[in-house]
Amino acid sequence: MAKQPMLKFVNVERDMPEKRPPDLRRTDFKEIYAEYADAKAKEQSSRCSQCGVPYCQSHCPLHNNIPDWLRLTAEGRLQEAYEVSQATNTFPEICGRICPQDRLCEGNCVIEQSGHGTVTIGSVEKYITDTAWEEGWVQPIKPHAERTESVGIIGAGPGGLAAADVLRRQGVQVTIYDRYDRAGGLLTYGIPGFKLEKDVVMRRNEQLEQGGVTFELNCDVGVDISFADIRAKHDAVIIATGVYKTREIQAPGVGVHGLERAIDFLTASNRKSFGDAVEEFDSGRMDAKGKRVVVIGGGDTAMDCVRTSIRQGAESVKCLYRRDRANMPGSQREVANAEEEGVQFEWLTAPKGFVGDPVTGVMVQKMRLGAPDATGRQAPEVIEGADYVEDADLVIMALGFEPEDLPTLWGEADLPVTRWGTITTEYVTGATALEGVYAVGDIVRGASLVVWAIKDGRDCAEAILAKMDAKTVLAAE
Repeated sequence: MAKQPMLKFVNVERDMPEKRPPDLRRTDFKEIYAEYADAKAKEQSSRCSQCGVPYCQSHCPLHNNIPDWLRLTAEGRLQEAYEVSQATNTFPEICGRICPQDRLCEGNCVIEQSGHGTVTIGSVEKYITDTAWEEGWVQPIKPHAERTESVGIIGAGPGGLAAADVLRRQGVQVTIYDRYDRAGGLLTYGIPGFKLEKDVVMRRNEQLEQGGVTFELNCDVGVDISFADIRAKHDAVIIATGVYKTREIQAPGVGVHGLERAIDFLTASNRKSFGDAVEEFDSGRMDAKGKRVVVIGGGDTAMDCVRTSIRQGAESVKCLYRRDRANMPGSQREVANAEEEGVQFEWLTAPKGFVGDPVTGVMVQKMRLGAPDATGRQAPEVIEGADYVEDADLVIMALGFEPEDLPTLWGEADLPVTRWGTITTEYVTGATALEGVYAVGDIVRGASLVVWAIKDGRDCAEAILAKMDAKTVLAAE
């Protein structure tokens, strides 16, 4: 009788990949977690209880077949594990690195509910696909047959790239238009290397290019090419621009030198990691070295900013957030990593204004949590008379992102948008009221997770393929 390879959570403890020491990792932008060795990946996969109802899978936006590829990994059948993982996820090695597993798959692991500690799903997912790349199992796309239909995709972020992958595998001609000089969107210029090293993203871009996807980079839709022209060139268009407009605050001193947007700060840092000449960084404006840095916000973007500032050599880094630790939207794992690296969190604080030009301090008001607001979370209330000034040489605003006004920017008044500026679409398919125009990812959902953008891109591509196939059948009758 074959030995049972699974259900070892009773005897085998949860064990994450080794984390590099804070003093070492705060000096560079390399990823902070080491890779699993093969034996360790098998061991940790074997802890899976193979639930009859796998909550890890149902709480994954992509509904990845997690128990299946954990079992295959535990049995040493790694190439099969990769094939199962790749079947539902376009970029498993990216999700394994940056998904908030503590809120999704791992946060709903059954064995954790019984006190045994969750299976390290994200780390195993990363290991499977990194190994697949090393072994040459990841190959350029080779459609069985080419199709004449073409799709234009506006935006080379995760949603657009995922849609391109699905469409090219079926032989559709795909062109991606993006305003930046490298594809990847926030994967390339928004997320720091210590969470997602850039060669991981670049090799996916290369795989798509080798598979026949055409990239039109440094192409700003509405400036270099019109939206109408893109529609005229393609049978369908997918809008996957993401949301890049920074939420602003109204306070005395807004607009002084030394106040920077999170996206600008992170983009400058990531460009430097590519070896680019970045004037705003080289001039010292976006460089945190030797500065007292204050980051305003409590999401994952704020965590990226504080940890980037540490690596740039800031004198001190503080994060202001208007609620307490339990109510912050960012990953608790990221908060813990930031604290280990020397970031100080000032909970229940909010900016009231800014001192100096260039900035020398943030006027801070202390808060307390009151009655729940419309979302059910306790609303922050100002504590009168408890204001103080937090010294600062660089203040980074990480208050979230909003959609740009695409109907105006693109001269397309009929593009349907909500009152928040997000594009109105059909559920699942991503179809808009404009014939042949679809939208996916953050430009539909608002600022959300990479994994949701991947799901949207894949679902939309499948809907477009189904419509193309239906037209082909009608034409043949």
